[in-house]
Amino acid sequence: MNTLTHVSQEDTHILHRQLRSGLPLAVGGEGAWLIGADGKRYLDGSGGAAVSCLGHAHPDVLAAMHAQIDRLAYAHTSFFSTEVAEQLADQLVATAPEGMSHVYFVSGGSEAVEAALKMARQYFVEIGQPQRQHFIARRQSYHGNTLGALAVGGNAWRRAQFQPLLIDVTHVAPCYPYRDQAPTETPEQYGQRLVGELSQAIDQLGGENVIAFVAETVGGATAGVLTPVPGYFKAVRELCDRHGILLILDEVMCGMGRTGTLHACEAEGVVPDLLTIAKGLGGGYQPIGAVLAHHRLVDAFRQGSGLFQHGHTYLGHAVACAAALAVQQVIARDGLLDRVQVLGSYLEQRLRAELGQHPHVGDIRGRGLFWGVELVADRDTKQWFDPARKLHAKLKADAMARGILVYPMGGTVDGQAGDHVLLAPPFICSEAEIDFLVARLVESIQAVTSM
Repeated sequence: MNTLTHVSQEDTHILHRQLRSGLPLAVGGEGAWLIGADGKRYLDGSGGAAVSCLGHAHPDVLAAMHAQIDRLAYAHTSFFSTEVAEQLADQLVATAPEGMSHVYFVSGGSEAVEAALKMARQYFVEIGQPQRQHFIARRQSYHGNTLGALAVGGNAWRRAQFQPLLIDVTHVAPCYPYRDQAPTETPEQYGQRLVGELSQAIDQLGGENVIAFVAETVGGATAGVLTPVPGYFKAVRELCDRHGILLILDEVMCGMGRTGTLHACEAEGVVPDLLTIAKGLGGGYQPIGAVLAHHRLVDAFRQGSGLFQHGHTYLGHAVACAAALAVQQVIARDGLLDRVQVLGSYLEQRLRAELGQHPHVGDIRGRGLFWGVELVADRDTKQWFDPARKLHAKLKADAMARGILVYPMGGTVDGQAGDHVLLAPPFICSEAEIDFLVARLVESIQAVTSM
């Protein structure tokens, strides 16, 4: 019987993210909870990285995976399609924003963004505009860790050591009203100012030279759930259309029901040209991501070269597609999008009641079951904690010791300074579990900010 409960750095041959500390072993999962080898239970308050939308060990998903393995685990997509991949694509197109006609399957979010960048470039080559070579994105965004995705990402800390390897991307301001909206501005006026900055960036590059504007519909891990102000994305869409620029929306973290609609852009009333999804697509049961592509891009490929010049070994993996299809079927069957809205309102209520007046909580923001809490040293001035304190790391460890898994991050403000914690619990949580999550989070915030 295996009695190992913790892996030290001296004993592991895995190159873990952290090379100076060990990790406990996870051995099981049940609903919204993960179970350690020592028997301790942890409420998965962040769904890992906003992944586990159905929690752990959902019987319908496990059954679908077992059935698919019995039929076919893998067939390379240069030789075959598979029935389950076709079914998943049909499901995703049927529920996609209007005009989306095709799905390109990959193994995760970074791959999805990488593929979308290539699709966007190839589209303009196909239609005879090869001079378009520039992307515009936003500061404090996160789009993945492959080189193309890292280049459009706007987090200074993640980019710094790899900067010489990255393509040149123009970055404009994120939609971050807590920090950047002027006291004299309405939310709508602030949004228009941001669009004006984007317009200036386009003019400087030359609209005819820009491929796409890339943005998270709702900001994710890097800045802690930045929700767009009213009208912002509609104005962005109109600006892109005036210049023939594509709009790529990254919903790897905020999409697939996480914010209360299947696609976060539904709430903004816009349709992108390319939409990247992952995390909640397969709920963590298998690695899978996808790009949803508008028909005019696919039509250009078909009428031009007749191919998309890109590929990965495991794209469209049959077992991954089976898991994702089951996850999406459960979400639809059980009305979980409505549940996300109801439970999300409850989570917001509990957060504001318990932390709304906390002296070290500057902002509480989010939508659905996707919430961020920004921590500050001084609530009145919005001054952040000294980054040397590594408050976010202390919060993660303290929260885990109290039996909850949350997603804290540093560099909230500019990639260097600021701390926040992100919450993204499974859609199947109960109100009692939300109460437990918030109560333990309050204890952790109090503990680490008073050190």
